[in-house]
Amino acid sequence: MDTISLWQLAALAAASTLVGFSKTAVSGANTISLAVFAAVLPARESTGVLLPILIVGDLLAVRVYRRHAHWPTLLRLFPAVAVGVVAGTLFLLWADDAAVRTSIGAILLFMTGVTLWRRRTAEKETGPGAGAGVDSEAGAAGEAGTGTGRAAARGYGVLGGFTTMVANAGGPVMSLYLLSAGFRKLGFLGTSAWFFLILNVSKVPFSVGLGLIDARSLLLDACLLLFVLPGAYLGRACVDRINQKVFDRIVIGATVIGGLQLLLI
Repeated sequence: MDTISLWQLAALAAASTLVGFSKTAVSGANTISLAVFAAVLPARESTGVLLPILIVGDLLAVRVYRRHAHWPTLLRLFPAVAVGVVAGTLFLLWADDAAVRTSIGAILLFMTGVTLWRRRTAEKETGPGAGAGVDSEAGAAGEAGTGTGRAAARGYGVLGGFTTMVANAGGPVMSLYLLSAGFRKLGFLGTSAWFFLILNVSKVPFSVGLGLIDARSLLLDACLLLFVLPGAYLGRACVDRINQKVFDRIVIGATVIGGLQLLLI
């Protein structure tokens, strides 16, 4: 990892703040942080630096939303996620920095496209005013407990495990699954918080074994972790005031720009 300039450190600090904000307010905004880390640092190493920062954000989110998780949904997802994590680990064994950078950019653009397609399809089926869904236990149990729901859980789980191992980009996949299962805001945030805390902690041994987390990456993490706290506090304070539609458009636009940048570097 080369010497980092002051402006690069400032960019990483801002991205770390956004991690905290996204964990307690708008899941999916992490894609911007991912693009920043992969642009400032070598793409392969950036995943190892970002992982401890994400774990701190997950801990803060669990502390706030721990009572709103839907555990049957989580237990249904984890076996398929494990398959995806193993597949992602095998990919990282041979992928060089250019391959990882290209993969991250492609994943960001692909998941953005899927997100836009899913939202447009949902609006056509139910109307723009729909999507309020149900709260965590009732609606998720009904949707995810069906045969279609179990098949969707396997597909989303494998893709989520692979994308989160390769690029820490499982957020959009998980968001799509929870939205399709009918989660409302608190159930969404609580289930997502526990899911990513467990998943990201389980990724640590793989990342250490691949050399993505080492003494140098942890030293940089020590400089950045404090910036997660104000972001999480701001997210918790703003979660009920956010104009979700406007913010989603900003996130999607920034994600597209970040993905294109990584592909063109």
